[in-house]
Amino acid sequence: MTDNQNLLAEQRRALILDEVRRRGGVRVNELTRRLNVSDMTIRRDLDALARQGMVAKVHGGAVPVVEASTHEPGFAAKSVLEPSAKDDIARAAAALVAPGTAIALSGGTTTFALARHLLDVPDLTVVTNSVRVADVFHEAQSAGAGGESRRGAATVVLTGGVRTPSDALVGPVADRAIRSLHFDLLFLGVHGVSVEAGLSTPNLAEAETNRCLMRSARRVVLVADHTKWGTVGLSSFGDLGEVDTWVTDRGLPAEVRAEVAEHLPGVVVAGEEPA
Repeated sequence: MTDNQNLLAEQRRALILDEVRRRGGVRVNELTRRLNVSDMTIRRDLDALARQGMVAKVHGGAVPVVEASTHEPGFAAKSVLEPSAKDDIARAAAALVAPGTAIALSGGTTTFALARHLLDVPDLTVVTNSVRVADVFHEAQSAGAGGESRRGAATVVLTGGVRTPSDALVGPVADRAIRSLHFDLLFLGVHGVSVEAGLSTPNLAEAETNRCLMRSARRVVLVADHTKWGTVGLSSFGDLGEVDTWVTDRGLPAEVRAEVAEHLPGVVVAGEEPA
């Protein structure tokens, strides 16, 4: 199979996965007509998605894999999901940051990608409850000549707390530290987004820590790829209306963008020119 055929297969499977999540299921005959490919090609695509645990095959089609609302994947497991979309989102989100501002980054693989794009923004103060995010800035500082800090390097404030599977620090210690601080921008990763449940996470303690982050921020920027849409974790910690801007990727369907725009002021689609 050529590289071009591989790319087409990946694009086709991404479209199939979006349809499954958006509609709650798909049929093989519908997909063959829509994508203009053979029945066998669609069945191979569904087999591949099922092996990855992305869909569950049923007679004549596929349905979403239902995860427990308390299931919390580890950082390593999440880091291999949608890496290019996360990097696009991170690049677009970094463009919102002005030098010399105080920002906060929550835990998550998208905020981890964002941290790398912020290394060249001078004189930032960064508050984070993510061990991984803090490491990005600390490693960049220690990489300076002679071990000296780089000029204009970020000042990083890492909260204490109990470590989650996604390497976020949560709980009363983290909450107390965050409540005493105030920052211009919060970049918030999320487990799931929906109109009904708002922003949610499978971790109860993380939900409260995220609430504290949102209350301490002048502006809240959600950084989440299209696969987070329709996912609901155990605990909701905010409504869509509490978000100022959602930075997402081009995989988010146009009808979802329109629906989301009714609830929050701004949706930025990474890689697209603003309307």
